[in-house]
Amino acid sequence: MFADDQWSSGSGYELYVGRWSRLVATRFIDWLASTPGGRWLDVGCGTGALTETILTAARPALVRGVDPSIDYVKFARDHISDPTAEFEVADAHHLPGDDGSYDYTVSALVLNFLSDPAGGLDEMKRVTRSGGHVATYVWDYAQGMELMRYLWDAASELHPQAASLDEGARFPICRPEPLRSLWEHAALRDVSVVPIDIDTVFSDFDDYWSPFLGGQGPAPGFVMSVSESARAELRALLQSRLPVQDDGSIRLRARAWGVRGQI
Repeated sequence: MFADDQWSSGSGYELYVGRWSRLVATRFIDWLASTPGGRWLDVGCGTGALTETILTAARPALVRGVDPSIDYVKFARDHISDPTAEFEVADAHHLPGDDGSYDYTVSALVLNFLSDPAGGLDEMKRVTRSGGHVATYVWDYAQGMELMRYLWDAASELHPQAASLDEGARFPICRPEPLRSLWEHAALRDVSVVPIDIDTVFSDFDDYWSPFLGGQGPAPGFVMSVSESARAELRALLQSRLPVQDDGSIRLRARAWGVRGQI
């Protein structure tokens, strides 16, 4: 009944979570406290949110962004003209570069979508030099990502079968303990996990709702898989529950978990 996860529209992704990932990326790069002039690999670069932040905040010698989606790679190339950045289509389990090619291998909102997260982390380690860093951030789907939490709670109430599609249930790895355990089992040193909180402020209800109609990712995929009448029912339930301010805006919390370790 429900559509598979879709990753084919860069503009749709930007409206949905890309704009919020950019806010997290700034704090994530600050937390890494990187050295200027480094060589970076952005795994699952998507529309380029993290790549662009690396360019502006980390002063790299090179940042290469890779993603399996041809459409996302094209979007990133079209919107980022800095010659320091390169983009190519590649899978996280088969990364470009010889062993030890990069000083920093990072990813944003990708780890939980890998078919084999441990294998993906091993590949990230492979291309990172001795003394380099491997780091990522993922949404706290179960509790802290409120824009999705409201959607899935309402959807599961109206459609009990939706509960199994909820990212909070699908991705138990997106919590501090599993992330730390994964990094430590990969024999990374000085492992650290931190929460990264941002506000997601929507100008009005349509600003909140419209991105779910873009079909990018699990929640929008579910929204677009149901009938128009079911979608209208879900919309009405959400509109009755979201915390709307006097000016019509909606302010929600978004939490990501960042994890890093050294080779």
